[in-house]
Amino acid sequence: MRKLLIANRGEIAVRILRTAHALGLATVVVCSEADRDSLAARTAGEAVVIGPPPARDSYLNGAAVVQAALDTGADAVHPGFGFLSENAEFAQLVLDAGLTWVGPSPSAIRLMGDKVAAREAARRAGVPVLAGSDGPLDVAADPLAVARKVGFPLVLKASAGGGGRGIRLVADPAEFLGALDLTRSEARASFGDDTMYLERFVERARHVEVQVLGDGSRVIHLGDRDCSMQRRSQKVLEEAPAPDLPDEVRERIRSSSVDLAKACSYRGVGTVEFLYDPVRQEAAFIEMNTRLQVEHPVTELVTGIDLVEQQLRIARGEGLGLAQADVTFTGHAFESRINAEDPDRGFLPSPGTISALTWPSGPGGRVDSGVAAGDAVAPYYDSMIAKLIVHGPDRTAAIARMAEALRGVAITGIATTVGLQLDLFARPELAAVQHHTKFIETTPGLLKETA
Repeated sequence: MRKLLIANRGEIAVRILRTAHALGLATVVVCSEADRDSLAARTAGEAVVIGPPPARDSYLNGAAVVQAALDTGADAVHPGFGFLSENAEFAQLVLDAGLTWVGPSPSAIRLMGDKVAAREAARRAGVPVLAGSDGPLDVAADPLAVARKVGFPLVLKASAGGGGRGIRLVADPAEFLGALDLTRSEARASFGDDTMYLERFVERARHVEVQVLGDGSRVIHLGDRDCSMQRRSQKVLEEAPAPDLPDEVRERIRSSSVDLAKACSYRGVGTVEFLYDPVRQEAAFIEMNTRLQVEHPVTELVTGIDLVEQQLRIARGEGLGLAQADVTFTGHAFESRINAEDPDRGFLPSPGTISALTWPSGPGGRVDSGVAAGDAVAPYYDSMIAKLIVHGPDRTAAIARMAEALRGVAITGIATTVGLQLDLFARPELAAVQHHTKFIETTPGLLKETA
């Protein structure tokens, strides 16, 4: 591996570039016409415009990405997260072009991308799974009877869904058939696949996950994270390690995640996600993400391991250079996602030009940003512009450091979610680990508007 093409944009492209340059690799980024002057384009050794602003015409155009790699002499492709990162066909396209794919095999991506198949694979590997339908829901039979057997409330999920999309909570049998029709229609439009399955709904659930790392033959874990603070199934802040887990639950999710990754000969970094029921003190598998996660920096800060470096070393054939005994955990880390959104206007996107930008400079902190002062925030893509990450000797210290760091952020020209993050880190429920995946929507007075 000599020259790496990054098939992504924004903060993750900049973050991958940082490690690639540290490893002595030449770099290329692809970009849309809207991003030709972006921080990522300015940071990379080369930038190639592959299409107009809409993602479907640029970042989702796999053939154009591969052609850009060939034209620039890149010999490897890193997909980042989002866009084509979990697209098995794109991974195969990269490999067929004779390039190195920085990620798991297309077969592993395909298996875990099919949520029904992933549930079955998890069950076979001994991973605890939520009660639900056995396999895909047969809508031609009697889906309501299956739903009654699972029990209400339940969650309808699209097999091809992910990232909070293709999910609908159904509280009552009378609503089920209508909700099923609507969710199937949405899944067809979003994913081209309306296959559905059912899972038991967990009240006040927490979202916990395990980071795994493998080289195709050996797999280790790099600990766990908690991503429970969400808005409409989209993560808002994350932390590592996951707090207030019984030792036996922590050990089981870690070991079973390794078993699942071994079962599909996993290569690279991946994340096995669980719902944790604090009342029953049980964790159950929901999905596996076959890519680098947005929240990977909190794991890096508590382990001291650069996950992008591990991805690149494994992709270029070095194998897994770590044993499980080499992985140690120190302190506690939090990550706040900074989005160009206006919480006072129903979280509407806030595109525009950043007139001024100041990041904090205190100890134990890190900023992964995709923008600088004077940059334009385009309206075409995900609204996350940066991540603020802090580390402390313990969870209480890390919360205090994050609050201090957030007060040191100053962004003008666009609206952001910094104020919401400050509100969340001041909540006693966060400090007491009483938050859950629906906390933001169900806490009166937390949001001025939740439209």
